[in-house]
Amino acid sequence: MSELCNQEKTVFSRPKTIKEDYDYTFCAGCGHGVVLRLVAECIDELNLQKDTIAVASVGCSICLEKYYDLDVVGSSHGRAPCVATGVKRAKPNKIVFTYQGDGDAATIGMNETIHTACRGENLTTICINNTNFGMTGGQASATSIIGQKTATTPLGRDPKLFGYPLKIAEMVAMCEGSCYVARCGVFNPKSIIQTKAAIKKAFENQIAKKGFSFVEVLCACPTGWKMSPVESMKFIENEITKTHKLGVFKDT
Repeated sequence: MSELCNQEKTVFSRPKTIKEDYDYTFCAGCGHGVVLRLVAECIDELNLQKDTIAVASVGCSICLEKYYDLDVVGSSHGRAPCVATGVKRAKPNKIVFTYQGDGDAATIGMNETIHTACRGENLTTICINNTNFGMTGGQASATSIIGQKTATTPLGRDPKLFGYPLKIAEMVAMCEGSCYVARCGVFNPKSIIQTKAAIKKAFENQIAKKGFSFVEVLCACPTGWKMSPVESMKFIENEITKTHKLGVFKDT
């Protein structure tokens, strides 16, 4: 037995960027925890912990300082890109990223997201798209898909009443200042691996001073969707990806 113990090797451990004593506040089955870890792993692998500043906005991302052992700046709802722009221009040698939801980056703050991309600010935005306002009660967001039932579309999203889903990644890709735009997910092992690669590339682009990188991540919101975690994963893969198609939309 002692010989077997001596042969054990650590193959999985907590990223240094994640605090040891963090208090996890997300709902069970939510995709935020996975993405937070992927971001932390990328920061560790690129040795950026001492040089990174995160910008949190209102929503499920509001408590980043609880999870990350980083400098974290708070912003009002939808305004994280504006705050990040100020931080990056004041500290151009720092790595600056925003962590936002779709209600934040693609709905209330869509204007800020697009103008930041058009200016080509050398920073990174990670947009968690769970197609609703997850923290405030599950209301419809700009990215909610047709037929989706939410707190404000109880009969399903009807385009005649609420318009069509906004596809934020495609819009950002059209901006000349954006250098890398991808949409991925965290609903199965393959998608998680692809998401980490996209996040890492976005940080590498910022190091190389290429411009604005935008990574949209399709995530589950079992509470807002009123589904089990397993049903939520299937909903992303079988329904949401039909509207919000996965892929790299720009890579310069």
